[in-house]
Amino acid sequence: MATESHFPFRLILASNSWGRKWLLEQAGYPFEVKPSNIDEPTEARLGDCRHYVGELAWLKAEAVALKEPDGLVIAADTVGWLHGRVIGKPDDEAHAGRIIKSLSGTVHELWTGVCLWHCPTNWQLCWQERSLVRMKALSDAEITAYLKTRKWEGCSGAYSIEFPHDPYLTIEEGSTSNVVGLPMESLAKALEWMKTIS
Repeated sequence: MATESHFPFRLILASNSWGRKWLLEQAGYPFEVKPSNIDEPTEARLGDCRHYVGELAWLKAEAVALKEPDGLVIAADTVGWLHGRVIGKPDDEAHAGRIIKSLSGTVHELWTGVCLWHCPTNWQLCWQERSLVRMKALSDAEITAYLKTRKWEGCSGAYSIEFPHDPYLTIEEGSTSNVVGLPMESLAKALEWMKTIS
């Protein structure tokens, strides 16, 4: 478990994501929340999901870091990727239904880009991770029932994975925390490295 005494800097999460906050809390990291509130494009500019999430994570980190004299900003962006297209957050219930129909019965990619930005020095460390997620084939009735739960709201891919066992989703490759929105295994290693520049 991480403790405040282990860190020579403030940790600032540039996100109001419930999943990211929960992951950091479960790991014992002390942190503040300061959302970036930037506009997110709906298409991958270069047709590549790795570049898309990497660029957005950097932009989110920059938006917060430029306002902070000290501390270490943690920013991330997570999206689904299927047939060469970004699967982002649904606009409404009808949009969520279309997303779930497109993912039903498929294995899709789930990408997270992460950027750590050390405010005093402007040092940045960025990386991207991929998980493969299988969604079971869902009937129209199952999709309708799921939409009524409102669990799709604010979630890339119109879903958030449930613990310890999700009735619809199976992670076939990559980490569970990456699917939630913040790859904690690599984040822990990156935070250790960032200590060396403080």
